[in-house]
Parts: sequence; structure tokens; C-alpha cells
Amino acid sequence: MTTLPQQETRRLVRSPVTLVRAWTFACVIAATASALPQSLHDDDTLLRIQVEGFRSSHVEGVFETLTSDIGPRLTGSPEYKRATEFVRDELASYGIEARLEPWKFGRGWTLEKIVVELVEPRYEPFIAYADAWSPSTNGEVTGSPVFIGDKTASDVGSMLPQLKGAVVLSQPMMTSFVREDRLRPEGGPERSSGILEPAETRAVRAAQAQRDLVVATMLRDAGPAIILKPSAGEYGAVFVTGHDDGRGAIPSATLSGEHYNRLVHLLQRRDRSVKLRVNIQSTFGDASNVYNVLGELAGRDPVVRDEVVMIGAHLDSWHTSAGATDNADGVATVIEAMRILKAVDARPRRTIRAALWGGEEQGMLGSKAWVAKHLAGDTNASARERFNVYFNIDSGSGKIYGWFLQNNQAALPIFDSWLAPLTSLGTRRNVIQSVGASDHLSFSEADVPAFNPIQDYTNYDVHTHHTNMDTSERVNLDDLRQTAVVLATFAYRAAMADQKIPRR
Repeated sequence: MTTLPQQETRRLVRSPVTLVRAWTFACVIAATASALPQSLHDDDTLLRIQVEGFRSSHVEGVFETLTSDIGPRLTGSPEYKRATEFVRDELASYGIEARLEPWKFGRGWTLEKIVVELVEPRYEPFIAYADAWSPSTNGEVTGSPVFIGDKTASDVGSMLPQLKGAVVLSQPMMTSFVREDRLRPEGGPERSSGILEPAETRAVRAAQAQRDLVVATMLRDAGPAIILKPSAGEYGAVFVTGHDDGRGAIPSATLSGEHYNRLVHLLQRRDRSVKLRVNIQSTFGDASNVYNVLGELAGRDPVVRDEVVMIGAHLDSWHTSAGATDNADGVATVIEAMRILKAVDARPRRTIRAALWGGEEQGMLGSKAWVAKHLAGDTNASARERFNVYFNIDSGSGKIYGWFLQNNQAALPIFDSWLAPLTSLGTRRNVIQSVGASDHLSFSEADVPAFNPIQDYTNYDVHTHHTNMDTSERVNLDDLRQTAVVLATFAYRAAMADQKIPRR
């Protein structure tokens, strides 16, 4: 198959004569497609996918709406609901059948205000974010913070009366800042992401985790005004997550590591008074039902049209940023891939279905709920058999370089044959190894093939993943066009192949 690199598509856009020729060619192909041999028809559709994806992309508008207009999309929040409705309506505007599908979640949460500032021995604002699902403080709280980060669980137990109503710094000073991104495996020898941690370091981490678990229970009983802890990010990048501890939870916030350390240094000096002013205001809402978004292009082959090729990404984000690389770029890619397929009249043999999931950040809850309802267990055995493959997009940003094949050796020659014609678009190679921590695992656990692409991790782990710095500036729109074309190509290939993707 001939590929069409971006510089060529830009030349096409600038040339009216070439556009007329391309349009004439497209009309001829559309009129005679039914008379063409299947292989030639497939090649022409694959070429049209590239022309449409690079010449007429809508990906920028979708991405900007998610990041600039809607912003953070915490599962169960009003912004998340707005995002589901936008995505559904966007798919429908392309002529794609789309719907919202509910699943059980819990309480929604919205942050309305946070203040963490030094008032003695001088005024200084601190970079801080409330943890998701933190309750409000009892109005504005001013007081001398109590540092227990250097205390054992036994020590903390003896301090409980002192902690009631106090501003508590619960962790040691931050010394282990995140300073390395994971390795990208397709550019060299296959190897695991990250660096193997020494056994002594793992033991220290395990002991700290056990201490933190015990202390957390003590603090809940003691009733401090707020718990503050440091982020492992540097230069103002604050990693913030959170979970719903239910009624009676203690307000909590995460400070930049540098500001937390400065505060501890001040407390360790005995010659001056230290006071903080803190205030968190948040509201909870009923989000017992939240939604996944599903859209599909129906298969046309009566023999295999009930078999499903699915492409998907998680729509939710954390609450401190626009969630640009995690995962508005993935959502925009999936929507654009579906638009491209519809625009080129792809007419797949199998059904191609898009899914935008909620609750991924809380443990892949939305995709797990869908799999449990539609694929898992004896009652879904026939649906599971008809399910062909799931292509997820998450974990990284930038171009698709290849795919993690989740140790599915039988899929390797198929994926290699599909990837090879796309090298002029920047693809490189597939790797047999697996990657975790995203929605494709929900499908793998149901024993159906599921894959996630290899993308760029530069600055992803260090600066943007789950941080306040995950903003739209981190995403290159040309890369989004490439990812949409590659994803649409793989979905179409899988939908047209003579055989389903082999199972591991």
C-alpha cells in the first residue's frame, strides 16, 4: 500500500489542480468500488483514510473542546457528564450511531476553592491542590502546623490529643523526586519500562507504606483540621489523585515537593513562629450512575458483521488540569478515527465500535463494568466469541510508533504486516511485551485480544501524567492526526481481515 506523508498532504492542500484530481479519483473509486477486487478496494480505502485524516482533520476542534471548553473531567463530576454528552453528539454529527451507557459509580465531587499559604514568619502562597474527594475544611483554618513525617506510628499514637483540629504534615520531606521517564521499547532492544529498584529501596518503601497505613487510621480517629503531604514532582509539577473515603474523611491536600520541604525546614527552626492559613471548599453530588459512550459503524458482511472490532480511550481525567495527554488526546484520536472511517465510506465487513470510558483513573471501572455486562461469564460466551479485538489508546502522547502485543506471539506477523506500510508516517515496530495500567486490561482479563500502542514518554512520567501541568501545550496536533490515521487503519484492517485476531 502506498502511504501519504504529511508533507505530501500539505502539498495537496496547496494545489487546487491536485485537489480536483484527487476528488475525481475518489468519485471514480466510489462509483466502481463494488466491481473492484477485494484487495484493490482495501488498498484504495486505506489510501483514502490517510488523505482524509491529514487533509480534512477535525481532531483539533475535539481536542480543544475537551481541554479548553470542558477542562478537567473527574469521573462523576458535572464536567465529566458534559464531556460524555459532547462526545456522543460529536459522533452523531458524523452520522455514527452513538449512545450513553450507564454504570454504577458513587459520589460525584467538585472542588470550589483551595488556599494553602504561609502567614508567619512572612506571607507566601504555596502550590497546593486538594486531593480528589477531599471534604471541606471547617471554613478557613489558621494555625501552627504539626510535622509528624519523621515520627513512627508509635510516636504518632502518643501525639493524638495534639493533632485534633491541627494542620498536620503527615509525610517525611520529599527526597525521591520523579526524574526519569519510562523507556520506550520500540527504538532498541526490548526491555521493561523503568529501572529495577534495589531490594533495600523496596524494603524501605514497604515499611513506609505500612507505617502510613497505620498512621492514616490514627489520624482519622484524631480529627485534624487538614492533612498535607508532598508531591514527588519537581519545578511546580504536582501529582494529585485521591479517592472517596466516605463520610468522616479528613480534608487533605498535596503540596509541591519543594514548598512542602520549605515548610518543614521552617518548622525545624526553633527561633520563629510558623503559621499556615488553609481552606478547602468542595461539594459532593449524586453520581451513582455515570456513563460510558459507545458509537459504531455497522458491519456489512452478513457472515461476520456481528463480530466486533473496538477502539477506545478513557474520557475521564484527574481534577487539577485539562488532562491533555491523559487522555484528551486519546479521546480525540478515537473520535477522529471514527469520523475518518465514516467520511471515506469504509463499509467494514465487521462492526467497528468506539468506546469512551469513565472511571479509568479509579481503577478502569467503566471498562470493567462494560466487560462484565457484555463479555464476561458463561452468559456472554457467544458475545465473547464474536468479539474480535480491542485497540486502546492511553499511556503516553505523540505518534503511534507501534503496538505492545501483550505476549500474543501469533498476532505479531499480522501487526507487523499492517504496520510496515505506515513507516513514512513515523511508525517503527511492534514489540511482543505487554503494558499495563489502562482499559485494555479489562478485555485481556475476559480472554479477548486487547492492545495499547507505543507512544512517546518524554516528559510524560516526569511532568504531565496525573499532574497540574497536563495542559494542551503538551500535545502536538500533527501527532494527533497521525495517531488517528494509524488507529483508523488498524481498525479497518481488523474489520476486513479474513480471520479474527488470534487469541493468546
